[in-house]
Formats: sequence, structure tokens, C-alpha cells
Amino acid sequence: MELSLLLFLALLLGLLLLLFKGHPKAHGNLPPGPHPLPFLGNILQMNRKGLFKSFLQFREKYGDVFTVYLGPRPVVMLCGAETIREALVDQADSFSGRGMIAVAEPTFQGYGVVFANGDRWKALRRFSLATMRDFGMGKRTVEERIQEEAQCLVEEIKKSKGDLLDPLFFFQSATANIICSIVFGERFDYKDQQFLRLLDLFYQSFALVSSLSSQIFELFSTILKYFPGPHREVYKNLQEVNRFIGHRVEKHRETLDPSNPRDFIDTFLLRMDK
Repeated sequence: MELSLLLFLALLLGLLLLLFKGHPKAHGNLPPGPHPLPFLGNILQMNRKGLFKSFLQFREKYGDVFTVYLGPRPVVMLCGAETIREALVDQADSFSGRGMIAVAEPTFQGYGVVFANGDRWKALRRFSLATMRDFGMGKRTVEERIQEEAQCLVEEIKKSKGDLLDPLFFFQSATANIICSIVFGERFDYKDQQFLRLLDLFYQSFALVSSLSSQIFELFSTILKYFPGPHREVYKNLQEVNRFIGHRVEKHRETLDPSNPRDFIDTFLLRMDK
């Protein structure tokens, strides 16, 4: 009996702490907005017919810049062309950061061109742009890689001999192959099992991230990360992609020629050694 009471009190204390942690403080230096509820934020004040209508109503009351709490997370909304231009053009450096994507954070941990922020993102962006330019100097250019893949795409479609077919798979595969050619230095056959598995992992992950369950997870990831859900499937998929890329990186490291980098991975490895 005493043990059960202690467990109940511990659970109750944990919930109270989470509620206290999730209780939005006063807007402080943030722009004004509707008053949020503990943990839920402004979710109950949203129009059930769509978030967009809710944001328009908030804009009428609080102006072109206001704060809403999606769960415990504060989000500053910018409305109107002039306001957005001032933020993204006139103050581009201040607004160049990206919000954390909770479902992807355990895998990327703030690294990569897509998920990095601040100086790390700027360094990766400069390196990526410089590498893309270098591919045009005595090496296979990006344009040549696209032309090669376009030819392969045409040949693949010709195999249908005029029969009806869904071209979506072929165009998706061609796009993925161009990226693979730039990053890995080689393209894959459209029937390559490893290539098909890689595509399937990405399609699954995008579908999961776009689901309602994942959107709810983004709002309450502090608690929901401890429970089963789509975020765990996304993590598993991305870990498999990471293993594939890691294997490719090791193969590149074994055959690396400093005088003749073949692709993005070679160039990155050479930069790491400097």
C-alpha cells in the first residue's frame, strides 16, 4: 500500500512539474498575442475550420506581428508582404535560423545543411556552394550528370513500348539519382534493391512526418518522446539511411585520391583533413 502511494505521489509530482515547465510565462520580449493556457498554449482558441482563419483573427486583434503558443512552444507569426520582406530581406541574418524539428532532432542533432543553424550552417552552405562550383572545373559538371540521368530516364520509359504507365516512380528515381551522382559519385539502376530501399525509407519518413500524429508530437515532444509513436519509426528509418551513407563514406575514404576528388563526399573528406 505504501509503495503504491509513493508511486502515485511520484507520478503526480512528475505531472505537476511538466505542467509547470509547460506553463507559458508572460510574453516578455515577445510580440503580444492571445493569453496561453498551461501546456496547451493557444490550441483551444484555434478555429476548428483551419489554423489560417485563426491567424487572420489574431492578426486583426494584435497586428502584423504576434505570438501564439502551439502547445508549450511560442511561435511568432509574421503577416503581410512588408513585414515578411523586412524580416527575410532587410534582417536576413537575424531570421536565417530554422526551428527545431523534434521528430528529426535525435538523428541530426543540429547538423547538416538542412537542420544546422548559425555559424555552422553558414560554413556548410559556403562549402556546399564552393563544391558545386568546383564540379565545373575539369570534372563532370552537374549539368552533365543531369543530362546523363535524363538519357537513362528516356531509355527506361521507352521500355514501356507505348503502354500506359505511371511516370511518377521514374521521375522520382531520376531526381534521386542526380543527387546520388553528385554526393556518391555514381548513379543507381532503377531496379537496384539498395536504391529502392533508400527511396522507400525516405517516402515512409516523409509520410510519417506529414501525418497528424507527427504534428501532435511536434507540439508535445517533451512528453511524447517517451511513448511509442511515428517518431520512433522515423528515427529507425533515418538510422538505416545513416548506415548506408556511413558505408559509402568509408568506401570513399579507402579509395580517396587527394588530387582528384570525385564527388561531394571526397571533397568533404579532404576538407576535414585540413
